[in-house]
Amino acid sequence: MSEEILINVTPPETRVAVIENGVLQELIIERTRQRGIVGNIYKGEVCRVLPGMQAAFVEIGLERAAFIHLSDLCGRDLEKKDSDNIDHFLREGQKIVVQVAKEPMGTKGARLTTEISIPSRFQVYMPYSNTVGVSQRIECEQERERLRSCLEAFQKEHECGQFIARTAAECVSENVLNSDMKFLLKLWGSISEKIKSTPAKQLIHQDLPLSIRTLRDMYREEIERIRVDSRETFYRLIKFAEDFIPEIVPVIELYTGERPVFDIYNVEDEILKALDRKVNLKSGGHLVFDQTESMTTVDVNTGGYVGERNLEETIFKTNLEATRAIARQLRLRNLGGIIIIDFIDMHSNGHKDQVLLALEKNLEKDHAKTNITEVSTLGLVEMTRKRTRESLEHILCETCSTCGGRGVLKTPESICLEIFREIIREVRQYDVKNLLVLASNEVVEMLLDEEADTLSELEAFVGVQIRFRAESEYNQEQYDVVLL
Repeated sequence: MSEEILINVTPPETRVAVIENGVLQELIIERTRQRGIVGNIYKGEVCRVLPGMQAAFVEIGLERAAFIHLSDLCGRDLEKKDSDNIDHFLREGQKIVVQVAKEPMGTKGARLTTEISIPSRFQVYMPYSNTVGVSQRIECEQERERLRSCLEAFQKEHECGQFIARTAAECVSENVLNSDMKFLLKLWGSISEKIKSTPAKQLIHQDLPLSIRTLRDMYREEIERIRVDSRETFYRLIKFAEDFIPEIVPVIELYTGERPVFDIYNVEDEILKALDRKVNLKSGGHLVFDQTESMTTVDVNTGGYVGERNLEETIFKTNLEATRAIARQLRLRNLGGIIIIDFIDMHSNGHKDQVLLALEKNLEKDHAKTNITEVSTLGLVEMTRKRTRESLEHILCETCSTCGGRGVLKTPESICLEIFREIIREVRQYDVKNLLVLASNEVVEMLLDEEADTLSELEAFVGVQIRFRAESEYNQEQYDVVLL
């Protein structure tokens, strides 16, 4: 499998595309004005404690107060007081050092933690933690033990916090790991000094920009090339790689082609498709994605696929194909939280098991943590996907000003009837001789054409002359009844 990363940089925006076998699999967007804050460290001030929710709101200098739950407090603090009441740990006006775990989303503020973690290429340093850890993606037990011993020896020698070995640490020499850990200790020393001098509600430490985080977090041996279309960013990446990841310097390329770098693999077209509700499958079936405040639903349909043998085989093949498309779309759209997948009903338990296994296998490359349940009696699969930043739709789109996000509008006929009721209401309340109705073109046309007879009867009934004026700026549901 060939893999490559494309980095498109413009002054207001950086976009990173992960390509596998020529197909876009993942897209990360960071805008200068709305730069992500996950990983940032702040000195916060507790503004409200909620014992009933075992949580608190913390001001960190953002538009909305951030949120911290009892379970997000540092493990050492919890062990010291051995309590399960949030007000035993936090009080209003208290200054605390926090790190952003989840971006602000919609009307919700950022999610915080006091369990500080600072990542590097091979490890994550947790100054307040008590346990050494190794990435679950490292499966070899012998290698896991080697890494654990290396981390524990370094920790005892320097009497510091704990380290977690990342997937990239597999088979890396002890000298390189030690150098990496020394760098993290030096960085934490610098952050500790800032903590002492920084006032409340201020940023203490900001994570690296997206282009450099891409090298640190996303590079693996399977990636053949990392192409970047900005000369300035290219030199910055080379400098970072030479200092911290020298083995990947040959992989980084400056793209100077005339075509935009994203046009190489039609990334722009794939982005547009990822904003559609409907996703077509090669067999003729299709998926329908609906994203709501509480969850995302995925509906699998056979569409035009009729199969070759029988209905059960057709359904099974469509569901199998859907697992690949669903796994890709979840990454590409960055959908998180609760996800309900409505596979086409299967009668065979064997087919259900195979579909679940296929879904799990296709989700293996997803960087976000996922959890999948069994197929329910209704044929639904419930799953969760860890959400740390806004979905692609929320980054690129806004709620429709016409329908308010409902996705539907009342028909012109419905609005005409509403206007008739409003006219009757106004005439009964006020002594009027004439009325002026302002409405959209579609509604006015229907009132004067299809509803002309009803309108004539209404005028005779209320004894008032009614005039109409089409307003081009009005949407289909807008209207005003003006007394003259």
